[in-house]
Amino acid sequence: MTVADPRPLDPEHLAHARRVADAILYEGYLLYPYRQSSQKNQVRFQFGVLMPPAYFAIDPHESAASQTECLLECDDDAQITVMARFLQFQDRIVQGISPENGELHEVGVLYVDGFEYTTWNEAAEREQHLTVAVGALLDQDQALEFTLPAGEAAEPIADATGRPAGQLVRRWADLDGVITLHAERVAGPYQALRLRARLENRSQPGALVTRDDGLRTALIAAHLLIGAPGGRFLSMTDPPEWAAPAVARCENTGTWPVLAGPGECGDLLLSSPVILYDHPEVAAESAGDLFDATEIDEILTLRTLALTDAEKREARSTDSRAADLLDRLDHLPPEMLDRMHGAIRYLRSVPGQAGVPAGAASGAGRADDVLAGDARAGGVPDEPPVFATPDTPWWDPGADGSVSPDTDHVVVAGVRVARGSRVVMRPGSRRADAQDIFLAGREATVEAVLHDVDGQVHLAVTAADDPAADLQASHGRFLYFAPDEVEPVGPGD
Repeated sequence: MTVADPRPLDPEHLAHARRVADAILYEGYLLYPYRQSSQKNQVRFQFGVLMPPAYFAIDPHESAASQTECLLECDDDAQITVMARFLQFQDRIVQGISPENGELHEVGVLYVDGFEYTTWNEAAEREQHLTVAVGALLDQDQALEFTLPAGEAAEPIADATGRPAGQLVRRWADLDGVITLHAERVAGPYQALRLRARLENRSQPGALVTRDDGLRTALIAAHLLIGAPGGRFLSMTDPPEWAAPAVARCENTGTWPVLAGPGECGDLLLSSPVILYDHPEVAAESAGDLFDATEIDEILTLRTLALTDAEKREARSTDSRAADLLDRLDHLPPEMLDRMHGAIRYLRSVPGQAGVPAGAASGAGRADDVLAGDARAGGVPDEPPVFATPDTPWWDPGADGSVSPDTDHVVVAGVRVARGSRVVMRPGSRRADAQDIFLAGREATVEAVLHDVDGQVHLAVTAADDPAADLQASHGRFLYFAPDEVEPVGPGD
């Protein structure tokens, strides 16, 4: 049962969630170096693939359906909207005009005015919506069956003079699917709603032999955006204590639901085939999609800029999205590249912390010295923190003159520890590196007391019995420990 939603979702919140969902939609779509000849681009579409049911006989590990279960606080008169989003596989075929008879025929590559046109497998965005009333959903499961018919489209190719040179033909197969919703109230005083949303591929293609055969009738990168205006979804990652048992009983298959939209948004949920945290967002420093949201933008950008002209030409002929990506990076302003180094909030360390350098907590005059809720620093408790970016970039050692690794100190067990101090290394259980265990109980010399941009203190040390200690120190290579992971030797230095 589909109904009109009288209370729409916040457009800005929805746009925020869609930006993240779009990154999921194209995660792994085409990977660096963005050429079809690259081995990594020979086997594509790895996330959220819902194959046609018949493909199970070829590979039982690729499912035809995904299931999302989540908890929601809402009234019976609330509306729930499910947006199923996915890519549909389409073949791109290149046809050239024969010089003998002027007829079109398929070719592997067509060269026109120095540009390559190649055969490739693209994908088109698809979206299906189902909106239901909670009351109706509690009475009976609701479903939306959808069919996307097969089709074909032609795009002419002409040379610089306008003379026809060929065409690109795109073909796609029939797709059939269904979205099914089920809801029930959770037992207990809070009466939260347990919502189940299944997205299922019901396509019935012909004979299937290879994975590409299955992909032609698959729902690719399938995920759900679920909205409940006026309601509030509960975090599946960090639920309130009363909801933890009900959350543990939820079954999610091939997908994981997280709170979507900005931090203040509670009526949007993103169920993604890529595991995310609550309220994920695209980094403001990102200049655009690189089809690998788990990679570092700066690394991919620099690698892409280093491609040869021939490699870029092949990438452009591989996919129009790759061509757009290369055009964007080729004209990337220097300031955008600088932003990719990272976002740093220039706040001072918390006053009163042991070992804070003199003057760092004085609150004297600098805008970035104001910390909300700290009256000792001159801030007003209810004021938000003030961020400022200094003229000297954060990675420059001279960025903050209030710290001095060679002369700063930290107090450990009542002992002043600074450069030259002798300590015994006591790696704590919170350290994940198993090699640290071999350092436990060994003596070391402190080489520097360091403060990171988050205000945490770190000790750079060299092992006293390390024969290569001088060589390591000359290259600036040290072992790093938190103050509570060392034990002073003697009364202090």
